[in-house]
Amino acid sequence: MKKLLVLIILIVFFAASTVLWWKNGLKAVDPKDTTAKIFVIKKGQGVREIANQLKQEGLIKDPIVFFLNTKRLGLDKQIQAGDFRLNPSMTSVEVAQNLTHGMLDIWVTIPEGKRAEEIADVLEEKIPTYQPDWRETLVANEGYLFPDTYLIPKDANIDMIVSLMKNNFERKFESVKTKKISSLSDEDIVKVASLVEREAKHAVDRPMVASVIENRLDIDMGLQIDATVQYLLGYQPQAKTWWKKALTLDDLTINSPYNTYKTTGLPPTPISNPGLSAIKAALNPSKTDYIYYISDKNGVNRYAKTLAEHNANIKKYGL
Repeated sequence: MKKLLVLIILIVFFAASTVLWWKNGLKAVDPKDTTAKIFVIKKGQGVREIANQLKQEGLIKDPIVFFLNTKRLGLDKQIQAGDFRLNPSMTSVEVAQNLTHGMLDIWVTIPEGKRAEEIADVLEEKIPTYQPDWRETLVANEGYLFPDTYLIPKDANIDMIVSLMKNNFERKFESVKTKKISSLSDEDIVKVASLVEREAKHAVDRPMVASVIENRLDIDMGLQIDATVQYLLGYQPQAKTWWKKALTLDDLTINSPYNTYKTTGLPPTPISNPGLSAIKAALNPSKTDYIYYISDKNGVNRYAKTLAEHNANIKKYGL
């Protein structure tokens, strides 16, 4: 009987302690402290990591209570990446609710090789202040909108966003420019990098494609790059893409400085916004005698020095 009584007392004590622990964990760290703190959630962070970070920054009392309660309330799946204004007077629930909305900045990812209009599409979806005339400004900076993940203020204007991306481009470009072996100007390097980004799926192919481009430029031969024609054709409503997949013979006869099947030299502007790997390749192309290349069905490039070798590759790889 005594053992049963002791067991009941222990259970009651444990239950009471748990309730007190839970209630205390939900309370504000300091109800009187309304000093705002900027709390940043990085893209990909989990709730457990966020809870520990909140505890370290003095914004919640107990990370375990925070973690379990957000799961219980279903808020864990609604927490967003970005930065938030929080303060120690908020309860654990209020902190969790604030992390699902009210961001000061928004994480925006720009993938490599996107053209300016595609970046405009991303910004239109992500940034509340987006305006249609942003597209024109972005297009004017084609090639220099460095692909990266940015924390952009939700009230940002286009000048702020372009400045953020171009400054990033300049830092990255200068960091690799010291190893430049190409004789092309910096402006032409960016153009070549934009072509390489669209033409080479694999990192190993990028210096090789850059080599073919420079070799053709050296002998005043048309680049004959599909991506430049795709660029001039623009948005394809039926396929819902900015890059037409299957070019026709009519496409290749369009009179345009971007049609590298009809003109020699580089296009007037970059045709995409290249990443660091493509920029490195343009600055340091491989030393080859290749004049031709094709991509096989697996996206692997096949190179040739002569038209006969090129035609043999086409036949061999079933293109």
